[in-house]
Amino acid sequence: MTTYGPGLALMAAITLSATGAPAQEAAETDARWMTPTMIEARGAMLNPALNWLTFQNMDKMFATRVVPAPETAWQLPPSDLTLEGEFSINDQTLSLEDALEATGTNALVVLKNGELVHEAYRNGSDASTRFLTFSVAKSYVATLVGLALDQGLIDSLDDPVSNYLPELAGSGYDRATIRDVLRMRSGVEWLEVYEFGSDTQLTYVHDNSLVAYRFGWCDYAADESVASASAPGDRFNYATLDTSVLGCILERVTGTTGAEFMAEHLWQPMGAEHDAYFIMDGPPSRGREFYGAGLAATARDHARFGQMILQGGTANGTEVVPADWVTEMTVPGEGYEPTAEGESQGYGYQWWTYTGNAFTALGLYHQYIWISPDDDLVIVKVSATPEPVGRDAENEALFAQIAERLRS
Repeated sequence: MTTYGPGLALMAAITLSATGAPAQEAAETDARWMTPTMIEARGAMLNPALNWLTFQNMDKMFATRVVPAPETAWQLPPSDLTLEGEFSINDQTLSLEDALEATGTNALVVLKNGELVHEAYRNGSDASTRFLTFSVAKSYVATLVGLALDQGLIDSLDDPVSNYLPELAGSGYDRATIRDVLRMRSGVEWLEVYEFGSDTQLTYVHDNSLVAYRFGWCDYAADESVASASAPGDRFNYATLDTSVLGCILERVTGTTGAEFMAEHLWQPMGAEHDAYFIMDGPPSRGREFYGAGLAATARDHARFGQMILQGGTANGTEVVPADWVTEMTVPGEGYEPTAEGESQGYGYQWWTYTGNAFTALGLYHQYIWISPDDDLVIVKVSATPEPVGRDAENEALFAQIAERLRS
């Protein structure tokens, strides 16, 4: 039987306190999300024939926590620029619409000089659709870590993780610092292989946590994670588990849920237009936000977030995130770009970086908040491809052509 750590007990207390629900009502609420039908639906959410639809409707299959928007949104002024013309994708010359189809696009939003150049919504979506964008969530979590650090809730990034999550003492995270985890260099044994339905480590956690609601991601970190042969800080190893641990640190130091902290200190000060939500890794009484890949938001609100980051943490004239934290997240220090010899990308704090000053929040099934400071450009691309990975080159080619088109 799985034992849930003090973090989940705290979340259950917060949930029950906030709703005033007695234990029986909480159990009935939990049961709604744990029927065989719901478990089967979560297990099928990545089906390539239907993921264009499921990625738009994850709140129908998962328990969620809402990130409320403010009453007044940050308005994005229209631009006189256009993206008219042809684009080259995989040696084919295509119209923009055909290029979006060829790259499996659900939505595209382009901001240049802080102005809205283009937005397109496809496959039944519109400006109010909240898309699951998978590991784009990681970049939001890193931003929240910076806010907690700025507020003095985290003493130092060089503190051991176990200082804040003592239940991880003796686990694979026993030696890692917060900075190690931000850089995906925790030293934990983890294999991020996207072969869902197979017998892999990621599939095991995915199936038991997100699909069946048997245990949470941080429970796995506490109960089952082990240290690899590499010391923390030595080797880049992309691990969604690391971001889950960062989210659990946020819960512990703020004394609230990740959704509530994000709403108060990021989403509302930023001027988001629509509520966002996190899918959870368990039923309401004990589940947590799926920090590593569970944020759903509109494409336009992702663009607002990207524009805020581009502007050094300032949104609509208000500093939301300290500028030095934005730089620390998105400009890798010496030796951190590329991630390894022969690779094309670097990694900051939960942001992918590129030689030439561009960086991106990047999610499974080809989700992007692509930011090019040199071009004063933000591109949000929400996709639903058959393959979870492997088509970065065609998307990056599209972004390069958009940048070039808007320079002329």
